[in-house]
Amino acid sequence: MRRLCVIPGDGIGQEVVPVAVRVLERLLPDLQVTEAEAGWDCFQRLGQSVPEATLQAMRDCGAGLFGAVSSPSNAVAGYRSAILTLRQQLALGVNLRPVRSWPGLSDRSGVDLLILRENSEGLYVGKEHMATADLAIAECHISRQASEHIAQRASEIAKLRTSRRITLVHKANVLPLTCGLFRDSCRKVLDAHGLSALVDERLVDVAALQLVERPEEFDLIVTTNLFGDVLSDLASHWGGGLGLAPSLNWGQGIALAEPVHGSAPDIAGSGRANPLAAVLSAGLLLRYHWQLIEQADRLDRAVEGLLRSMGKADWGKHTTRRAEQELIARL
Repeated sequence: MRRLCVIPGDGIGQEVVPVAVRVLERLLPDLQVTEAEAGWDCFQRLGQSVPEATLQAMRDCGAGLFGAVSSPSNAVAGYRSAILTLRQQLALGVNLRPVRSWPGLSDRSGVDLLILRENSEGLYVGKEHMATADLAIAECHISRQASEHIAQRASEIAKLRTSRRITLVHKANVLPLTCGLFRDSCRKVLDAHGLSALVDERLVDVAALQLVERPEEFDLIVTTNLFGDVLSDLASHWGGGLGLAPSLNWGQGIALAEPVHGSAPDIAGSGRANPLAAVLSAGLLLRYHWQLIEQADRLDRAVEGLLRSMGKADWGKHTTRRAEQELIARL
């Protein structure tokens, strides 16, 4: 029996996450679901964006599905992003962002890549200060431990995907200590797993250009937190954009699936929210965390069939309901 902590969050998260849960329940009839809360609405009610009860529910379940979070337009005392809190408190040190060509969405065939982004450090440690009234400084933290952790995950995924290429993306020509440590630590682990023949490197600016020019040549990309954030958003164009982009925050024995899109308050409650990013994020739990490859493949085939069958006229004010009905029928 698998257990799942469900955290809808804000806005359209309340609409797309239940669809993904029902799809999972179709594939895993014995799935045990626990509801929890996090996000801006939660902060306004309880004074915490992620209550301790939610963190404990995630630890107890070992797997979660998070929807979306709204953010205040200005700094609010005591508020910290819910998803950043979940990542850091649960030690979800690796972020998976797959991108593939989908029928009716991608104008380039043959794209099938996966970006592994270090998820816990880099510039996202949140250590900034004003050195003077005219100089702000942000710290970038790169550790050998976190770099080796993501390389270990990369070696596991490379074997699962039968990867033809592993690309380390960095900027060690300008940042030889931080990016250099990341690159060298990753290479050491990948070499130890007998994968050195698959490994190449790209400076981040070159990688960005090539993801635009010829994305089908990439397979598995391994990079740091900030670079992974930017490159995965850029690459998502080939899979239908951010609204269709899934992700998985992955730690040791714990994982949190998360659609990349925001809370979209402008369409919340209208029935127009597309649930596929949430559904595909749940599929990453199946494939990588629970290692249920057959069920993950069934889900991917159902999404592909849906995209082939639904014309543009179908993606209107009944998008959420139509997509769920079609997926359930195909499963």
